[in-house]
Amino acid sequence: MSVLVYLVRIHVSSITRTLCFSSKTNSHRVFHISNPSVSQIRIHAMNKTPKNTTQKFVQPEGSAYTETSELGQFNECPANWEYVLEGIRKMSQSIDTSGDREDDDIHPPKERRFVVLASTLLSSQTKEHITRGATQRLRQNGLLTADALNNADEETIKKLIYPVGFYIRKASNLKKMAHICLTKYDGDIPNTIEELLSLPGVGPKIAHLVMIIAWNNVQGICVDTHVHRICNRLGWVSRSGTKQRTSIPEETRKALQQWLPREEWVAINPLLVGFGRTICTTLRPRCGECSVSKFCPSAFKETLTSSSRSNKS
Repeated sequence: MSVLVYLVRIHVSSITRTLCFSSKTNSHRVFHISNPSVSQIRIHAMNKTPKNTTQKFVQPEGSAYTETSELGQFNECPANWEYVLEGIRKMSQSIDTSGDREDDDIHPPKERRFVVLASTLLSSQTKEHITRGATQRLRQNGLLTADALNNADEETIKKLIYPVGFYIRKASNLKKMAHICLTKYDGDIPNTIEELLSLPGVGPKIAHLVMIIAWNNVQGICVDTHVHRICNRLGWVSRSGTKQRTSIPEETRKALQQWLPREEWVAINPLLVGFGRTICTTLRPRCGECSVSKFCPSAFKETLTSSSRSNKS
């Protein structure tokens, strides 16, 4: 599912924020968005990548999260990556988004950030409509604040979030997370990657996504299964020091950040998620319908393999 798109739509519709993408201002390009909607995120994802630009990011004081491999070096870029990304943008423009809408959210900023964190945790390994239903049931029962979840019975939480993936574990993690946020952050959530990663059930993908949505702080690329799969099929990433495919999303994130321009770090997730749902699917990718298949080293290989197996059986 597109976790990024879902959270932008459901939880931050009323937050006034500035997302720094790119618009010409001297040597930088800065693009300001107030009350971002799913359509605005997708419009940015579909716009052509500007060349020779840099991006400004806001980082909270005290955040020391840096890695040498994550500083966005622009070397060893894959050949034709810009043409491929532009082609994916054009194909994504035909994806039906009529079902997307924004729900009003009148929570104050601190509570809204907690909703983002809780919903992101629920969304892992879960389809979008199931995540949405679980979030709404928690909301209807007044359990979308750190204080309320901390005081709630774990069995009640389980019943309300079922049938999200791993709902028993997530119910336990939600309660533990709520207690930490209540006692350590006065009901708010951490504002650094390191602190988010210390919460139960929070891994790199969730941490980066929460930083983007809740704090408007782009610390890295949000890599889910779609981004991981497509980047490997395109030959855009490899394990450090080898030509082998990355084996987990976190390896993909680090490899991708070594060359992908920073102004694409937010947009690439919803862009590749849409592409992965419709054309570059997990099983039997529709390579014949892909306009950039000529640039893809994996084109038709998985499709042919699937067909061959079917014929043998």
